[in-house]
Order: sequence, then C-alpha cells, then structure tokens
Amino acid sequence: MVEGTDFYYNEQGYVVFTAAWHLQRGSCCGNGCKHCPFNYINVPNTAAEKIIPPDIDRNEKA
Repeated sequence: MVEGTDFYYNEQGYVVFTAAWHLQRGSCCGNGCKHCPFNYINVPNTAAEKIIPPDIDRNEKA
C-alpha cells in the first residue's frame, strides 16, 4: 500500500482508505468506509442512512 494513493491519515490519526484502494479490493467490506465506490452495498440499511450524506462524493481522494 502506498500512502497518498491507497490511504491517508485523517485529522484524528486514523487510516482512511481511498476509492482506488477499495476498487483494488474489489467489493464493499460493509464497514461504511468514507470513500466506498460500491454505494455501501454491504452496509446494513440503518447504518447506511446515518453515514451517507446525500451530496457526498465517495470517489474523491479526500
């Protein structure tokens, strides 16, 4: 994994995976990742409703 391409650290110091990394992974992990390019398909509906703002662009890097 390459920092800046596959992941970055957020303000709290957590690792955040990019859409590019998720695409290499090949499927939604179900954890509600910020940059999920799979429309949170494996995230339970009740959780997805809380984490998906209507205007989010999950494919942008940051």
